[in-house]
Formats: sequence, structure tokens, C-alpha cells
Amino acid sequence: MKFRIEEDSLGKVRVPRNALWGAQTQRAIDNFPISGISMNFPFTNTFISMLGFVKDAAARANKNLKLLEAKKQKVISRAAKEVWKNKHGKEFPIDVFQTGSGTSTNMNANEVIANLCFKTSKIKIHPNDDVNMSQSSNDVIPTVMNLAYYYDSVKKLMPALDLLIDTIEKKADSLKGVTKTGRTHLMDAMPVDMSDELNAWNTQLKCSKESIEVVLEKLLFIPQGGTAVGSGINAHRRFSKEFSKELSKLTGFKTKPSKDFFRNLSAQDLSVQLSGELKNLATILLKISNDLRWMNSGPLSGISEIELQALQPGSSIMPGKVNPVIPEAVAMASADVIGNDVSITVAAQSGNFQLNVMLPVIAYCNLKSVNILAGSMNVLAKKAIKTFKVNHKKIEESLSKNPILVTALNPVIGYQKAAAIAKKAYKESRPVIDVAHEETGIPIGRLRKLLDPSKLTKGGIKS
Repeated sequence: MKFRIEEDSLGKVRVPRNALWGAQTQRAIDNFPISGISMNFPFTNTFISMLGFVKDAAARANKNLKLLEAKKQKVISRAAKEVWKNKHGKEFPIDVFQTGSGTSTNMNANEVIANLCFKTSKIKIHPNDDVNMSQSSNDVIPTVMNLAYYYDSVKKLMPALDLLIDTIEKKADSLKGVTKTGRTHLMDAMPVDMSDELNAWNTQLKCSKESIEVVLEKLLFIPQGGTAVGSGINAHRRFSKEFSKELSKLTGFKTKPSKDFFRNLSAQDLSVQLSGELKNLATILLKISNDLRWMNSGPLSGISEIELQALQPGSSIMPGKVNPVIPEAVAMASADVIGNDVSITVAAQSGNFQLNVMLPVIAYCNLKSVNILAGSMNVLAKKAIKTFKVNHKKIEESLSKNPILVTALNPVIGYQKAAAIAKKAYKESRPVIDVAHEETGIPIGRLRKLLDPSKLTKGGIKS
């Protein structure tokens, strides 16, 4: 009594009585009990939503081309709208690790929409002949991938990136004139203005943003219309243009037909390009996170230039310990994104002849990267960059003892003499100005001008 019998070309299948899916979906559920991660996972539910948009737009295009009856288009579009509004997430249980074309998930949508149509209107809609009209899984899934990437990037990733850029910019402005010891090879180097240090992060992020935006524009050229192998078999010659027009109306995206369906079905280089840019962004976040961790290290025996906001106790055994939890979390998320890029790179190599056969895992990894990067940038901006405090006393103390300041005397006394002064100052743990005065006889007043850390952050020799 808990099951009903459904039938497909392979025979009869038992399906849960109240499920909206049919035989092909059930076979996939039974065949792929692999990860428990469905295509409706929290950061991939955009994929299912965009699949609903595709089915809606396809029905409208087919009606415009007089291939689908108006009454059928109406009920298909109404059911597809419920899918793109994510009202039936539990009806998409198929594992990410499934047939490489994503056919199982495409048929999952076709069956759910067909059954919704009958449930609400009593009009019989065929999953293949009606819902999947003029389509193939081979062009539907790549199209959905492009749309899902675009949506999550525009709605989540880019706003988070803008927030981080804006937060760093404001923090940098507030730190103008704070002179600190620069470091190369993790060793003391010439002084820098802390605002310049933060603005360097921002320049990295802005460059990354520009590169991502280039890829996002390319995603709007979609492969719907290529059908099975790229030739457009079983689709009207004007289907791709009608589809893009209807999809643009529904989503607000300015989509256009791909210039080469064969390329979009057989290759996933655009997914690789997006993943590469996400990996690049992840490495930038890793750099920022690690800089923050080093600057926060201590508080007594580390660099201790800044104090990150105390968010939670840092140890189950050491009372009073507080750790840089936000930079650590962001660093881990960044590492995951880098791992996703490796998976995508390997998967994209499976574009055998006219079809890539690792589409679901490519979609999963890219959408995962987009979403965890967005989340990472939000918390990094709000709970680390915006709230850290500067330890001015520790910065000034370290700067006054930095023997590398003597570099500014190279044009006056030469490299060798300057090196000897630096070594002596370091060995005796004395201010470099005092040692330089003793060794060169240059008046203290002139040395203070030559070795003024704030002036040294400006660089260059004034003639």
C-alpha cells in the first residue's frame, strides 16, 4: 500500500506512493546510493531551480513554434514554476554521483513536472514527449550549469566580494599613517604603512573581481538547442532563439544561444575557467587569512600587531586562550575550493567526442566553491577585518629596534658599513640610530631624519 507501480522502457518499478517522480528517477535512486548528497543539496538547490526555469522556457518556446498545444504549455509552465520556486525540493533526491550526462536529474524534473500537471489539472503530460520536447539531457544540463553558476555568482559571490573590498578599503583608510615593520621571508624588512599593506589585498581582490566578471558574461551564451550531440536533432531550427528569448523574460538574464553547440556539449572549458578564477580568489583569501593570523599571533611571544575580535574560547584545556577562528575557517574553505578545482579539472577531461560525462560533479564542485567563498568573504569582512584592533605600542616597539632601517643609509655610508651596523644593533638589541651614530659619527638629528620610519614607507631617493 506504500508503493505504486510505474513503467518505463525497461519494465515496471515500485515507486513510493506519494512521490511525484516516476520510474526513471526511482531507478537512479536505487542505482546510486553513493554519497547522500543530492542535486538539491543546500548549495546546489539553485541547480534545481534553474532546471525548472529551463523546462518553463522550453514549453513556452515550443508553444510559440506551434509544436506544443497551448493548454499543455500552460500546465507545464505552471508546474515548472513550482520547481523553479523550489517548492518541491524533496522530490529531487538523486545522488550527485550518477550518470555522467545528468540524464537522471533531467528525467527527475520531467517526471515531477508531468505528475504535477496531472495532479493539478488532470491533463496527461508525457515526461519525454511534452516536458522534454526539443531537448536532450545533453543540452539541458550544461545550460542549467551555466545558469546556476551565473545566478549564485551574481546574487551571492559578487555582493560578498564587494563587501570585503569595501570593508578593507574603509579599514585601510582608518590606518593611514600607522607605520609598521615590513616583512619579507617572514623576516624584518623595511617599514610599510599599514594602509598600503591592506590596500594590496584590495588590489588583488579587485583584479579577481574583474576576471570573474569576464567569465560570467560568457555563461550567458547557453547551449540549449544542441540537443543530443550538438546538431539540434529533433528541435525546431528557431528553438534556441525562442528559448533564449523566453528564458530571458523569466529570469531577467540576458541569455543568448551559444555560438557553437558542439563545443558546449563536448567540452567544459568554461566551467574550468570559472573554477580557475574561484581558485585564484581562494588563494587571495588564504593570503589575507594567513597575514591576519601572523599579525594577530601572540599575544606575548608572537608578532601581536593586531588583536582580532575574541569570538569564542580557544581551548578546552588552556583557560583564557583565544584563537583566530575566522581566518582559520576561511583558510579551510579556501583549501576546499582549491580541491574542487582539481576535481573539476579531472572531470572536464572526460569530454569524450560529443559529450562530457562528468557534468553533475562539475556542477556540484563549482556551485560549492561559489557558495563557500561567498560565505567566507562575508564572515571575513564582518568578523575579522572590520573589528580588529591595532596594537600601536607593540608596533612602535618592534619598529624602533628594527636594524633593517639602516638600509636607508646605503646611499650615505655604503652597503658594507650599513650591514655591520645592522648586525651590531641586532646582536646588542639596541636601537639602530644609536649604533649608527657611534659607528659613523653622523649627528643623531640627521640620523632621525634619514631613518624616520614613516618617511621610509614612501620610498625613493630625493635628489
